[in-house]
Order: sequence, then C-alpha cells, then structure tokens
Amino acid sequence: MPEPTADDIAAALDALRSSTPLVQSLTNVVSANFVTNVLLAAGASNAHIDNVHEAAGFAAIASGVLVNLGTPDDGTAAAFTLAAESARAAGTPWVLDPVGVGGLPWRTELAAQLLTLEPTAVRGNASEIIALAGLGNFARGVDSSSDSKAAVPAAVALLGHAQVVSASGAVDYIVGRGESGPVGVRVIGGSPLLTKVTATGCSLAALVAAYLSVAENPLIGITAAHVHVAVASEHAAETSSGPGSFAVAYLDALASVTPDDLRAARIEPLAL
Repeated sequence: MPEPTADDIAAALDALRSSTPLVQSLTNVVSANFVTNVLLAAGASNAHIDNVHEAAGFAAIASGVLVNLGTPDDGTAAAFTLAAESARAAGTPWVLDPVGVGGLPWRTELAAQLLTLEPTAVRGNASEIIALAGLGNFARGVDSSSDSKAAVPAAVALLGHAQVVSASGAVDYIVGRGESGPVGVRVIGGSPLLTKVTATGCSLAALVAAYLSVAENPLIGITAAHVHVAVASEHAAETSSGPGSFAVAYLDALASVTPDDLRAARIEPLAL
C-alpha cells in the first residue's frame, strides 16, 4: 500500500456517499446512539447487532464491522469473537477498537484474543495502542495518557496482526503494510472539542469500518476516516460555543464537508 494522496482521500468520500455502506457496530452502550448518528451524517448507515444469535450472520453480509470493547460482558465478548471470525471468513473488513485496554486485565486479554483473528484495522488512542502491542501500560480508563507520536512503534508492531493501525490524538498517526515495509502518514488538524464529547473516538472507529468497505485499499480507508473527522470537527468548532453546540454542529459538518475540503487537509508522510 502506498501513502494515500489528497485525491485518494477525496475519492474515498465520493465512494462512501455513493454506496452508503452498512456497518455492523458491536459497540458500547455509551456510544451506540452517537455512533449511529455519525455514520448517518457522514454518508453510511449502522446496524447495532451485538448478540450471540445474530452477530456472526450479520457480519457476513455487512459492508464493515466494528468491534468496540467499551462495555464488554460475557455475552458481548462471545459475540465479538463470532462476528470477527465471520467477518474474516467472509472477507468483510473489520475494525478492533481496544477501548480501555491496558488498565483492565480481562478486556486486555479479550483484545489480545481478538487480535489473533486479524482485524483489518486497529484504531485506538495512544495508550491503548501501546498496551495492545505489549510495549507498556499507560491507560487511564478510556482516556489516553500517552502522546500519539509515542505510539508509532507499537502501531508498527501491530501490523503483524492488522493491515493498518492508527493512534488518535492532537495529531493522528496511521501506519500500514507497504510492499517493502511499513508506510505511514500523520493527519494534522481537528478540534480539541472532540475530547469533550463522548463517543467521538468510538464513532471514528465505526467510520473507519465504513471507509474500509469502499476505499481502494485499507490505508486510504483509515486515513480518509481520520481526515473526515478532523476537517468536520474544525468546521464545527468555528460555529460552536462549547461541547453541547459542538456535538450538533459536528454532525452537520460531517454531512456538509466536500471532497475538496478533504483534499485540502494536512496529510504528511511519516518516516518509519
């Protein structure tokens, strides 16, 4: 996979809106509503199917699958595995969002098991990516106590299990498998107000699943999702007075940003 270009990102947004991919989100109870609204605003759609009776069957027909570890229990943990196995067998792109990994032993072990099922993408904050790769334990609940740049070596290590990996933060760092080794980019931009609204990270992971299903390759897909969020959040912040008005404006901006807006975003190659 070569580094994505601005034109690649713009084309991915066009593809997303022309195809309206259906994401199966096995996500946490805190984020479910916002995840759905973000996907709808961006140009995709969502089905919250996270029970053991339907998870596998739906993963085989969905456009993409999100497995989010925000509020797991024994039942959803089993559904995670069933969905991931089914997605892998069907060739459905699936995303692992290792929420809270590193600070909580049971879910950390669950995430390690899911990692063996080879997600297409892993998307987390810096602490989660570092912990998942086994390079440290710096998690603070679902928040990150590490700078996203510090997670780059861990993200590269995780390419042994996933095709692409991203660490979110003030700057987003994204790596993927290249023909002769890892390649990467950093996405610069985004509003700090994203950290003041719950489920913005979870919904980003869902958007990654949507973009993976339409993009030319996984590195373009995951980068397009990060760029879409960065640009939309900046637009929303311009008209917001605080987190509440930002959340509403953010959904509007996800729907109104154009391919040219994404084309103008700051995407820089990452030396690896």
